Amino acid sequence: MKRRFLIVAATAAAMLAGCHSGPKPDAPVPSASAMPGYKTYKMRGKIVFTNASTGEVTVQHAAITGFMEAMTMPYKVKDPNILSELHPGDTITADLLVSQHDDADIVLDNIVVVAQAKPDYKPQAIYHVPQAGDTVPDFALRNQDGRQIHLNQFRGKQLLVTFIYTRCPLPNFCPRVTRNFADLHRRIAADPALAGKTHLLCVSFDPDNDTPARLRAYGATYIGSDAALAFERWDFAVPDKPTLTKMAHFFDIGLTNEADNTITHTLSTTLIGADGKVERFYPGNEWTVDEVFTDVKRSAAKA
Repeated sequence: MKRRFLIVAATAAAMLAGCHSGPKPDAPVPSASAMPGYKTYKMRGKIVFTNASTGEVTVQHAAITGFMEAMTMPYKVKDPNILSELHPGDTITADLLVSQHDDADIVLDNIVVVAQAKPDYKPQAIYHVPQAGDTVPDFALRNQDGRQIHLNQFRGKQLLVTFIYTRCPLPNFCPRVTRNFADLHRRIAADPALAGKTHLLCVSFDPDNDTPARLRAYGATYIGSDAALAFERWDFAVPDKPTLTKMAHFFDIGLTNEADNTITHTLSTTLIGADGKVERFYPGNEWTVDEVFTDVKRSAAKA
């Protein structure tokens, strides 16, 4: 039996790594479900994964006539409860309504599951959405110097953790988050009240390729130096594969290794307080440097 849902999605402000091309400005396909100020296109694709923390569903869809080539993209869901009805591997059809206003919203309407991946589907893994007060496990990683580090070694400081991989091809994903961390790094270093109380950590989810040497070269590009003390307040590190799986589940990171050797992924950033517990969780890449810097100062003042 077909299942039908009405879902509203926000713009592709966050296309996943693994996308392959951009939109084409051709004529739209008319639709009876069109909204004022929107153009309508027909979509068919497969659910890659859902992300409850951001209210997003990621769709690997075929070429959309008159708009874009085949692509993998996340769409925000108006009613997050609907995510429980969409499962990885489900094939869907939908109307794609594209806003012609400056906000560039994209709306998925009239979603129909035309083929279920599995009847009575049960997910292989349960993802944890970090909440304030959650104790963060003492994950172990290998940093840019080839040295093993543990999250618990940063107890007594505010720790900002985000996830990247150095081969990420999309400027609005890993590079954007790392640039934001570079801005935070400079602002924290310039604030005597924070410089000794805050540490940054970029965790790679590409253990097959992100060696310590590659992480160091990548980090030095954003820090602006490869000097001995350049990484004193900012580590770039990668866990082994079993630990990566555990970290991805705890920090709500969805990962899919693609056939072309790219990684389709979600993003998350977490502020961990001096007590080793979650202070704030920032899903996606929409957070701002000002927002996080303010939270870091507030957290440091409590320590």
